[in-house]
Amino acid sequence: MKPLAALALVCAGLTALPAHTLAQAQAQSTWPDRPVRVVVPAPPGSSLDIIVRSLGDKLRERWKQPLVVDNKPGAGGMLGMDVVAKAAPDGLTLGIGFNGPIAFGPFMYKKMPYAPAKDLIAVVLTTSQPNVLAVQASNPANTLPEFVAWARKQGDKLSYASVGAGSSSHLTMELLKSVAGFEAVHVPYAGSPPAGTSLAAGQTQALLTVEPALLPLIQGGRIKLIAATGAQRMDGLRHLPTVAESGYPGFESLAWNGLFCPAGTPPEIVNRINADVNAVLKDPALRDALARQGLIAGGGSAAEFKAFIEAEAAKWSAIIQRAGISLD
Repeated sequence: MKPLAALALVCAGLTALPAHTLAQAQAQSTWPDRPVRVVVPAPPGSSLDIIVRSLGDKLRERWKQPLVVDNKPGAGGMLGMDVVAKAAPDGLTLGIGFNGPIAFGPFMYKKMPYAPAKDLIAVVLTTSQPNVLAVQASNPANTLPEFVAWARKQGDKLSYASVGAGSSSHLTMELLKSVAGFEAVHVPYAGSPPAGTSLAAGQTQALLTVEPALLPLIQGGRIKLIAATGAQRMDGLRHLPTVAESGYPGFESLAWNGLFCPAGTPPEIVNRINADVNAVLKDPALRDALARQGLIAGGGSAAEFKAFIEAEAAKWSAIIQRAGISLD
């Protein structure tokens, strides 16, 4: 076939495509042609906010468009993720989701405004970090076995703080209670600062949360750390044993987060975002900045992130049901 004839056939095929298909193809080739909004379901200055802004500085260089951070805290993260779920599926609205409104919510809340697995696409894991078990500095326990032995002796006098009902902080302690065999009353707080203050003041006797949030109280000699919940020791916490190596093999609990987009977003755009975020997460300066916040840089394919979330949901649904956690 002559070149001109072949070209004519190609052109005829393109013009025969439905208008919406042509528009979609054009959108994919020019994405992003406008600023990209990233919804953060937490307030300014939070770890999620810092992560998005850190990534944004590097992604602007690749996308030639600004990233607009849109903080929408509330309802345990569901308020912000609902905005993402209901946005146009054009790749111009992303959200940074975390354990609670993605993997825990469907098993805790009587009703959610969106279905995470159906209404959102998992794009890429951004960061993760273990929780740490903290107690008052005056607590006689200095190791996890000592803490468990002490906790068992407290009976119904022991209470533990969390950074919120249904949070990783809450569920990790429920998992530890289950495997270690002690009882404690849950006292939820609105975030790490008040939870840490309650522990330091002796109003509660234990707390599992991320280490950076507790640094002022640790440095002030008011609380101390007993163990971390990662599978291996973190670079910045080499002195702190893991729960797994302290008598409970296989124990792991991570506070994680990642980028999501609305269901229906074209695969080409999802793959582009995934590839660019992966490239940015390999930047040594960014990795160092995240590490200083106690964060482990993520990455990987969208399929791997989806599989990770499914495994987390299966694991924690059993803990939620066993603990009888039900939220309105």
